[in-house]
Amino acid sequence: MRLIDLPSPNHEPRPGAGVVDMLILHYTGMRSAAEALQRLCSPAAKVSAHYLIDEDGAVARLVPEARCAWHAGLSFWAGRRGINSASIGIELVNPGHEFGYRPFPEAQMAALEELCGGILARHPIPARHVLGHSDVAPRRKTDPGELFDWQRLARAGIGLWPEAATTEVASLDEAQRLLAAIGYEAPQTGVQDALTRDIITAFQRHFRPSRCDGALDAETGARIAAVAAAV
Repeated sequence: MRLIDLPSPNHEPRPGAGVVDMLILHYTGMRSAAEALQRLCSPAAKVSAHYLIDEDGAVARLVPEARCAWHAGLSFWAGRRGINSASIGIELVNPGHEFGYRPFPEAQMAALEELCGGILARHPIPARHVLGHSDVAPRRKTDPGELFDWQRLARAGIGLWPEAATTEVASLDEAQRLLAAIGYEAPQTGVQDALTRDIITAFQRHFRPSRCDGALDAETGARIAAVAAAV
C-alpha cells in the first residue's frame, strides 16, 4: 500500500474519551481524484475524511485517526447521531451516480483491504459498525453504492455479510423493527413511507445490491432477518 500524507485542515478534537468504534466508507462522487482532493483539503468546503484511496491504489492520509474528520455530516446509527465523533472515514475515488458510477478497481479494493485491516487492529470496531455513508444517512446519500463489494471485505474479516437466510419477514412492521435493531433510524409505524423506502434502499445497496428499489420483497426480507440475527 502506497501511503502519502496530504494534510487537510478540516478536523477537530474527538469528544470525550475519543474512542473510535465505527468505520464509514464513501465514494468521492466527483469527476476526478484531483477535484476530490482539492475539496477535501479546502478550508471553505468544511469537509474531509481520514483517508482517500485513488483508483490505482494510492492512499492519501488527510486527517490523523486521533482527530475527528468531517465526513458523515447529519448521520445516525444505533441510537447515536453525529457519528463523526466516533468514526474513521475513508473516501474511494469514484465519480459516483452523478458523474458515471463504475466498479471499484482491483488495486483500489486491495489497498482498501490493507488499510482497513490496520484500522481494525488499532481500534475496537465491530463488524456491524463497518458501514457505508448511505447506511448512516439514507435520505441524503447513496455511497459507496451497489457496485461496492461488501462481500469481499467481509471475507477479509472487514464488516458483516451473513449467509443467506430462509427466515421470512412477515410484515412491514417486523421489517421496520429489525432494521432498527440493525442500527437504521427506521420508523416503527407499519407504513411504507418515504423514510422507510429510503432505508430499505440503503439496506439493499449494502446487503442485496442486485435490486435497490426500496421494496420489501421476499429476498430483501430474508436478508434483513439474516443481518439482524448476526448483529
